[in-house]
Amino acid sequence: MTFRDPKTEAGMTQARKIKPWLKATLELGPLLLFFVIFMRLRDKTVMLGGTEYSGFILATMVFIPVMVASTLALWRLTGKLAPMQVATLVLVVVFGGLSVWLNDPRFFKIKVTLIYLIFAGLLGLSLALRRNWLQLVMSEALPMRDEGWRILTIRLALLFLGLALANELVWRTLSETTWVNFKTFGLPAIMVAFFVLNARLFERYALPRDE
Repeated sequence: MTFRDPKTEAGMTQARKIKPWLKATLELGPLLLFFVIFMRLRDKTVMLGGTEYSGFILATMVFIPVMVASTLALWRLTGKLAPMQVATLVLVVVFGGLSVWLNDPRFFKIKVTLIYLIFAGLLGLSLALRRNWLQLVMSEALPMRDEGWRILTIRLALLFLGLALANELVWRTLSETTWVNFKTFGLPAIMVAFFVLNARLFERYALPRDE
């Protein structure tokens, strides 16, 4: 499932290409902006409309509209969004909005746990239904045989479960600053390491070049 730009040509199966630096900016920019604002305001409170807000909530206030704008820009430039991007945006708006509305950072922190649990659940369901949705989403970037996709799906589902548990442990037991660092740098680093460590899997089950 992809969300396509209405101007995308009928039958088009590939996203329009954009420069890598622009894609990275749109995908990572909102999170880095959240990090910068939080680090500058983490020990301060600001009065808005008669209510005191912490640096975390203020950073969340900025993060939500910037995330919406960057995702829409990515959609317009590429012609489609991955289901993971759409689900992430919805949860950011809902749970980030709850954190701002109720002036409670816990909702925004729980959002990360829910995202990983949803992804793990969807991957598990795809295996149960014998429909590898991960392959449908990523086959263009990682052409592999079906068995390779089955193994990768199992590993990725387990990783998402582990990340959901890790997020709960970090935000419930450690400082807010530690959680922000974990969210901004730790989680992306773990995802990169996961795919690097699975390089042999990609090589073993790679499709022949003519396929």
